[in-house]
Amino acid sequence: MKRKYGLLGIITALLISVFVGYSFKANTVAAKTKALKPIIIQGPMPIEAEKFASKLKNVKVEKSGSFVFYKGTLDHYPVVVTKTGKGMENTAAATAVAIEKYKPVAIINQGTSGGHDSNLNVFDIVLGKRTTNIGSLKTGSKDENQGMDPTVWKPMDLMASEGSAGEDPNAEKPRYYEGNKNLLAVANAVKSKYTAGKVVEGTIGSADVWNNEVDRIKWFHTNYGTSVEEMEGAAAAQIAQAYNVPFLGIRVLSNNKTNGGKYNPNSAEACQEYVFEVVKKYIATEPTK
Repeated sequence: MKRKYGLLGIITALLISVFVGYSFKANTVAAKTKALKPIIIQGPMPIEAEKFASKLKNVKVEKSGSFVFYKGTLDHYPVVVTKTGKGMENTAAATAVAIEKYKPVAIINQGTSGGHDSNLNVFDIVLGKRTTNIGSLKTGSKDENQGMDPTVWKPMDLMASEGSAGEDPNAEKPRYYEGNKNLLAVANAVKSKYTAGKVVEGTIGSADVWNNEVDRIKWFHTNYGTSVEEMEGAAAAQIAQAYNVPFLGIRVLSNNKTNGGKYNPNSAEACQEYVFEVVKKYIATEPTK
């Protein structure tokens, strides 16, 4: 009987040891994950955010105002997908809330866009080497009944000085927000995995305007160097810069008026699949923050 109890005791001790070891490892991973600063992935509409969110594990949904945050993990690394809503104001507010709430290590603003470059096709992706506000403009000076002439409007840099941007000649230029070099390098490193179109670096233009006039689109392409336009990226980039958070815009062409490319909503999912690969690569290569 002593021998029997001795063997049972050894087995019990081994099982306890394994269980304690497993629990310790699980708790260590959980604690490490909790201590890491998350990556934030932004998408304006449900079709631009929810596919990515569905790929995360241990998802918890949080809300603040009209903004929805999907907190989860990818390869044990914390990721927060933000459904910002459309437009510059929504995106600026959602970005500020997310930074204050989650203290992110980086922000990627992604989704669909309209083409400004006739060499780009629907499903091509533009990595935002630069992002700029194409809705910040200064008109020419005309009196009553002299009409309007948008072709002579000038870019206006609202951040150029503390004074009046409309009266400051130094403000008559676009302001570009540079994409973070590390994020850009990671995005380029996985572009061969994207097979629905090509991936290029370019300039993303943002404004609360939907441009359908080809000559107007060409005007932006010439005067701002824009590759695509959308309604959110520059606002997110501005707030990210204010908080010194690394930022990158990634936009897929859902249509291109300059070459007849028809709107395809499936491009939104294709973009999220690519951004998923970008985030996996970032997690694997960037140092722990």
